[in-house]
Amino acid sequence: MHVTHLSLADFRSYARVEVPLDPGVTAFVGANGQGKTNLVEAVGYLATLGSHRVSSDAPLVRMGADRAVIRAAVTQGERSQLVELELNPGKANRARINRSSQVRPRDVLGIVRTVLFAPEDLALVKGDPGERRRFLDELITARSPRMAGVRSDYERVLKQRNTLLKSAAMARRHGGRSMDLSTLDVWDQHLGRVGAELLAQRLDLIAALQPLADKAYADVAPGGGPVALEYRSSIGAGADSVRTREELYELLIAALMEVRKQEIERGVTLVGPHRDDLLLGLRGMPAKGYASHGESWSYALALRLASYDLLRGEGNEPVLVLDDVFAELDARRRERLAELVAPGEQVLVTAAVGEDVPGVLAGTRYVVSAGEVERL
Repeated sequence: MHVTHLSLADFRSYARVEVPLDPGVTAFVGANGQGKTNLVEAVGYLATLGSHRVSSDAPLVRMGADRAVIRAAVTQGERSQLVELELNPGKANRARINRSSQVRPRDVLGIVRTVLFAPEDLALVKGDPGERRRFLDELITARSPRMAGVRSDYERVLKQRNTLLKSAAMARRHGGRSMDLSTLDVWDQHLGRVGAELLAQRLDLIAALQPLADKAYADVAPGGGPVALEYRSSIGAGADSVRTREELYELLIAALMEVRKQEIERGVTLVGPHRDDLLLGLRGMPAKGYASHGESWSYALALRLASYDLLRGEGNEPVLVLDDVFAELDARRRERLAELVAPGEQVLVTAAVGEDVPGVLAGTRYVVSAGEVERL
């Protein structure tokens, strides 16, 4: 799969830009602040419905504009599609496929698939658990786009359940009558069902990712491993020893019952996939806090390369995006990474200076300056 044309309107710094794209390697070169990352960010948004740089859509809309449009032509084998997203901060986003009638934004998931490595990925190793949960869930959705609906359902149920718990906690603190919490059992069941599905998908993913991550780390930093991926579930250590949805559902319901008193006191849901973490081990020690800066970079890169290998092995090779990463790597890691990714169907690279792009990644090159994108 590869993107053959990218069109942006009022996205970030671009009032309008049209960028033809070829298979193989394309490098966008330009000084910081000129707009090169905005281009690959747009491609990534089509794949995940989110930005790797900001958590909301508002910063993605050009100053003074009401909306932004991302449009891409995508080819997979003999099939070509045109996908379009209209970003409307404060209102519902809109989507179209092949200029047809409007579809839900999540219906475009799976048309464009990307694996993106950027400086922000250092947070996968050094950041809080939310960064690693997001990594897992975006990869789950890339493997199975229907999981976008499961994630949305989980967030909706969690919000409703937290609202009920918060009301109960406030009533208790202010000496009011105890609230009727009979509906909490119903929300427990809803949370258990969608939570078990999300948890099962995460566990399956980690099992598939582990050998690929170990290999990728060895490729990037020979002799520096091994690495270990361990899922730490808030419902207890038993979660990683089962695989059926029903068993996970029962474990999740039991965990909710066990902490119900504390939840009512604190007004928040204390167990579930939203409280879990992915523990990253390196040579038998936790990577967070023990790995050096270079090792942390290599670990984050290994996770992305493993994701790329996983998706490619499942029959739909994603676009690989390397956003300003070569400048952060030493010469050995830089050359090794370039050799690993050069055979990809489509690789998009950004760099501040052309010399940062290794020679093995020769291909199409664009110069980006002051919002202008010029092909060399």
